Amino acid sequence: MLDALNQPYHLGRKQITNTSSIGITLFNRNQRELDELFQQADLAMFQAKKAGRNTLRFFEPYMQKAINARSALENELRNAIRLNQFFLHYQVQVDHMQRPFGAEALIRWANPERNLMLPAEFIPVAEETGLILNIGHWVLDTACAQLSEWAREETTRDLVLSVNVSAKQFRQPDFAAQIKATLQRHGVNPARLKLEITESILLNDIENIIPIMDDINSIGVRFSLDDFGTGYSSLQHLKRWSLDQLKINQSFFRELTDDGNNKSIIHTIIAMAQSLNLDIIAEGVETEEQREFLENTGCVRYQGYLFGKPVPISQFNSMLEIQSA
Repeated sequence: MLDALNQPYHLGRKQITNTSSIGITLFNRNQRELDELFQQADLAMFQAKKAGRNTLRFFEPYMQKAINARSALENELRNAIRLNQFFLHYQVQVDHMQRPFGAEALIRWANPERNLMLPAEFIPVAEETGLILNIGHWVLDTACAQLSEWAREETTRDLVLSVNVSAKQFRQPDFAAQIKATLQRHGVNPARLKLEITESILLNDIENIIPIMDDINSIGVRFSLDDFGTGYSSLQHLKRWSLDQLKINQSFFRELTDDGNNKSIIHTIIAMAQSLNLDIIAEGVETEEQREFLENTGCVRYQGYLFGKPVPISQFNSMLEIQSA
């Protein structure tokens, strides 16, 4: 069937080729209801598409379990938004003297059925379902409210707070207006907010993204490119984006060996950043050896367990008080 459906045909003067994804389920007489069989075949077809399309898959019980689990998580997410079950943790960012200059806001979910959940466990489903828009709005509003509180204290008024932004958020037509309205509502200095974005956001729709970045950047909000070096950015791309910071991924310094490749990559990233007057920070720094390696290659801003784990705001503020005493 796949071979037959892959054969080219003519539509007017054009030659057209189609590909197909096929899902198959097996059954005995009177073993299953018709609707259930169609559902199983549909699930198998989804797996065929997921495998790259133009192939076939047979239904397996694990497919149904996976769909049921995802559906349950989606329902729990909807309840979490309605019941306000999310909260933020804050991970400190420091300079080469280990003085705090900012933090990254990281969402957590106090799920009553599954206990504390980290972003990797629920953000993909939020992205797929569009629920990330509600969640992202809550994160931005909560972060700006915290910046407003910090602005009242001399020891915290200059802190910069980084917030992760999803592709779906960024591509909303009124995203820039949302940012401006949230800052105004909380009376926050735009220079204290930093939006962390990934290369995939920028590269997939570059011509439409650049005006949005320019609009947001014009009021003083900063941009940090997360996980830099793991994607496909070029120097030409970096010149076009309204970036303020590059964030070096932990993978380049997690395993320190005599191999100079990673050191050369970090040197290159730093040289690119300096040529474009961009700040640079390394995330995931866990050991003093890693910190020394980064400092020797020219990176003097850090984030990671060596300096502090993500913690609730009360613990974060207490840590700042101890360091400033």
